[in-house]
Amino acid sequence: MTEQRYLPDEDGVTEFEATVTEATDDYVILDGTYFYPEGGGQPADRGSLSWDGGHAAVRDVRKNHGDVRHYVEEIEGEVPESGATVRGEIDAERRAAHRRMHTAQHVVSRVVLDEYGGETAGNQIHADRSRIDFEPVAFSEDDVEAIERTANEIVARDLAVTKAERPREEAERRVDDGRALLDLIPDSVDPLRVVEIEDYDYCPCGGTHVDSLGEIGRIRITDCESKGADTERIEFVLDDA
Repeated sequence: MTEQRYLPDEDGVTEFEATVTEATDDYVILDGTYFYPEGGGQPADRGSLSWDGGHAAVRDVRKNHGDVRHYVEEIEGEVPESGATVRGEIDAERRAAHRRMHTAQHVVSRVVLDEYGGETAGNQIHADRSRIDFEPVAFSEDDVEAIERTANEIVARDLAVTKAERPREEAERRVDDGRALLDLIPDSVDPLRVVEIEDYDYCPCGGTHVDSLGEIGRIRITDCESKGADTERIEFVLDDA
């Protein structure tokens, strides 16, 4: 079992040491990691692992029955043995972009829920752009402009972002209807990792996030298109903080 050490609130860490529990020519499993494995609409981190006499690039990270596999390429030296100490280094610029994007997604999703009753049906985070699907909604051009304006007004308040484990009962009580798909999280998962934007949003989420909204920069909606009956897709980018 790999300890996901970035949880609940260490998602700013990009360098660490850990112990190898299994290694092949394709992947390395550690006793603990700060690499984010793909999930929740957020792509995996990239970076590198190094050990005494060797080095490898991490091209993908995925969960596998409780373990986290770091898929490697460009291996130099011998594959590390079980018990070896490795140094992990995450692409810090890419991680920072994902943190900004994911928190921005929470802000936009909250705005749409509050102002239009639209629930987030899906999202995809990238370092340079992101998208969110909402339903049931139908946005006009004026609506899109209002969503962007309101989201940036919220960001400008530079509210604190807290990431913490909360009892499932508390999360179920506090999450507003339509804000999270709690039914898709197995009942056995308790406590839940919750991302809370001060006095504004409360949502279970396992992704990486900033510590305050001022880190996001400016949200700029670049496109909005219909994806079927009552479903709209918003695409956005972030200008520098």
